[in-house]
Amino acid sequence: MVSKMKRNKIIDIYSHNRLKLHKQCIAFHEAGHAAAIYLNNKARNLPPVFFQIVFKEISGASDYDVLVFQATHDDNIARVEGGRLIELLPHSIDGLAHKLIDNNEAMAPLVKDYIIAFEADIINLLIGPLAEAKHVYNRDDELFNNHLVDLKSLKNYGGGSDLALAHEYLESFSASKQLQDEKLNELFAVACDFVSNSANWKAITKLANYILESNKNIIRCEEVVSVIES
Repeated sequence: MVSKMKRNKIIDIYSHNRLKLHKQCIAFHEAGHAAAIYLNNKARNLPPVFFQIVFKEISGASDYDVLVFQATHDDNIARVEGGRLIELLPHSIDGLAHKLIDNNEAMAPLVKDYIIAFEADIINLLIGPLAEAKHVYNRDDELFNNHLVDLKSLKNYGGGSDLALAHEYLESFSASKQLQDEKLNELFAVACDFVSNSANWKAITKLANYILESNKNIIRCEEVVSVIES
């Protein structure tokens, strides 16, 4: 009986530790997205866009139940709502650009701004799982760089849905798979540079810690900006 109680206690501690580590990963993932939406867009002189970080409430669930829930629900316990500069993707960016510029050459600057916004959305999607990956590498005292973490491995850091949406963007960028891959690799490198920047990482870490400490179900964009700028 005593040994069973000890075993249960060990299992409880193990489950609690797993949950704590998992919450940290989620916090850094969502903090990466949110910090990118604010800082990356700002650096590119793009207009502010509404977004909020939303966490599902699982009231009365044990630590173990939460882990099971996450494992069976594609980890969708947290997400960033909004934040995209381009909500409706065109069938073809090239086709749209040529049509606009052919009709009016004065549209060229607007087309350029559109492409900048298009690329920023993809970069911001990639920064979420990259931030989670960097957190895990730092936690394990391992060196983080884009040679060790590639695009395929982002799925190991909650990036499956982020990559799927990035591919939707790229399908409207070009019908050529080769050009899609080249553009994705180009933007992945930019996302890696963002996460590797010390000031950006400080902002992501500050926001992740705030997420963990606040225990809120919704953190709005104004709150995110306030935390980053504080």
